[in-house]
Amino acid sequence: MNWIDEGFLISKNRYSENSLIAEIYTKDRGKISGIIFGGTSKKIKNYLQIGNRLHVNYSSKSDNRIGYFKVEILKAYSPLYFDHKQKLSCITSAVNLIKILTVDSQSNTKVFEIIENLFLILNDKDWLKKYIFWELDLLKVLGYDLELENLVEKDTIENKTVYFASSSTEKKYVPNFLIDKNIEVSDLKTLLNGLKLVGDYLDKTILKPNNLNYPNSRLLFINSLK
Repeated sequence: MNWIDEGFLISKNRYSENSLIAEIYTKDRGKISGIIFGGTSKKIKNYLQIGNRLHVNYSSKSDNRIGYFKVEILKAYSPLYFDHKQKLSCITSAVNLIKILTVDSQSNTKVFEIIENLFLILNDKDWLKKYIFWELDLLKVLGYDLELENLVEKDTIENKTVYFASSSTEKKYVPNFLIDKNIEVSDLKTLLNGLKLVGDYLDKTILKPNNLNYPNSRLLFINSLK
């Protein structure tokens, strides 16, 4: 089996002294694993950074055996943020979510487009706020829509509008910007509360029911913001 595509590098691990096993989220075929011979060589290892966009030539002797990638760089995104620890950590966290939550060899062009959008978001002034909505969009595409607008109730406390979701055991306040999306947010604490809310939903609704651990990369990203 042979095909040509393009995709984003979402993981890599050393396979031998000179080779890597990589996972690439491709445009037409979804998440694919393969071996990159010479992946540790000086010639190509510099552009095999997580999040980079690659031209992919894949070959395999059968559907039941791992195949081989020949790759060329299309767009080196990650090096643009080598001097921005928070954004680089954001990329790592985001593509790790793609790795964890997507199924092998299952095409989903919407997921591919969402990865493309990630690198547009990082150029915006309010990138962190938009990234939180990026995570929500990813979950929605994968069938886990949080539907906050349908869950929250509205109240007024000290002349300020607040939103909250109630259950039999707790009353959880929801940051206003997650409901009123046009609100400008400059307070880091509010944004961190938004990240926590999405993280709690991710953990309770998706990860734990599927016996998956909460990704350390997301914790590192959040810690880099504090």
